[in-house]
Amino acid sequence: MKQLIKTAFVSLVLFIVIGCSTNNNSNSSNIENNAINVNNVEEEVKKIIKVGADKTESYFSLLENKKIALLVNHTSYIADRHLADSLIGAGFEIVKIFAPEHGFRGNADAGATIKDGKDTKTGLPIISLYGKNKKPSASNLSGIDIVIFDIQDVGARFYTYISSMHYMMEACAENNVQMIILDRPNPNGHYVDGPVLDEKYKSFVGMHPIPIVHGMTVGELANMINNRQWLAKGVQCDLKIITCNNYTHSSKYTLPIAPSPNLPNMRSIYLYPSLCLFEGTSANVGRGTSHQFQVIGDPKYSKKTFSYKPTSRSGAKYPKHQDKVCYGVDLSNIKIEELENNDEINWNYLIDFYNNFDDKNQFFNNNNFFEKLAGVHYLREYIKDGKNAEAIKASYKEKLENFKSIRKEYLLYEDFE
Repeated sequence: MKQLIKTAFVSLVLFIVIGCSTNNNSNSSNIENNAINVNNVEEEVKKIIKVGADKTESYFSLLENKKIALLVNHTSYIADRHLADSLIGAGFEIVKIFAPEHGFRGNADAGATIKDGKDTKTGLPIISLYGKNKKPSASNLSGIDIVIFDIQDVGARFYTYISSMHYMMEACAENNVQMIILDRPNPNGHYVDGPVLDEKYKSFVGMHPIPIVHGMTVGELANMINNRQWLAKGVQCDLKIITCNNYTHSSKYTLPIAPSPNLPNMRSIYLYPSLCLFEGTSANVGRGTSHQFQVIGDPKYSKKTFSYKPTSRSGAKYPKHQDKVCYGVDLSNIKIEELENNDEINWNYLIDFYNNFDDKNQFFNNNNFFEKLAGVHYLREYIKDGKNAEAIKASYKEKLENFKSIRKEYLLYEDFE
């Protein structure tokens, strides 16, 4: 739909130019200027990012006479129509839908168990890949020729859509099913930062030896996972990536649809890599408010200049410190321009909050969830010992630089450096 509008706009400009030429042949200077303007419009059209799903000419032919399953959610759109509806409308045989964390419609709480069911609109069976069964079984893929993955990611290791992608790749490899990934831009793809995961802390919120901010699209990461044999027993998936047009790792890309209930806008998406570590602490990061991942608070925070009260709501049925006054830090007024140009994790949010927490023995959770998010054993101790941001960055610099070199091998788009 967007492409049609752009094409129509260019055509309209051309019509105006031709009309001016016909009505006033003597005014060649104006005609030349108008022609330049048309070229400018065409150049602008060429700059519009086109996601993999929109490039139907690149994959529709692969789907003919195939039984197809989809690993998708509410972000999976071709223009203004959901991928499932678009493919069914085009006459392809869609057999079932697999759903990641937050469900097919994307409205379930973080961490909530997603049950199997049926989509009321299409009548297709939905198989949950979040909860007890995170990997499709052989019977789930029986009779399937192709699985299509199309989900908007945000470029952070602990965002679980890439973990669902991993398990689907693994299952497809084990069952001789081809997988097609419809690539989408990474809104945090303009930098790489954070500790590289120690496999000792491998979990569903961190499955690969990559940094917190990996700077890759799902297509690029899938190629890395496949070629470095990170799937179980080194199996490799029959993988095809439908790339984006006009995207680079320097592109500023505004997501058209919020990727999950608690990342409602671009500010939260940009802050997420720095704030998600608070999920392994006592602090609330805005769940149960309208400023998810844009505020940090706790009843035991010593500074009382800002406060809010988390309440039960859609996407956060039981938020941390529900119905209690939390004191903390308001980041909801930071300018988007400042955040979109950021190129590193802000460790000072965590350092400063810990330093101003009244009961430091109660700040970190007693389990090792903080370590699973951080990916390393030492970050908790660094914070407790009063290490500054520079010391934290120095602790992972060598492994990060090594990852950056490896990453270059799998990039499908021009890099930011």
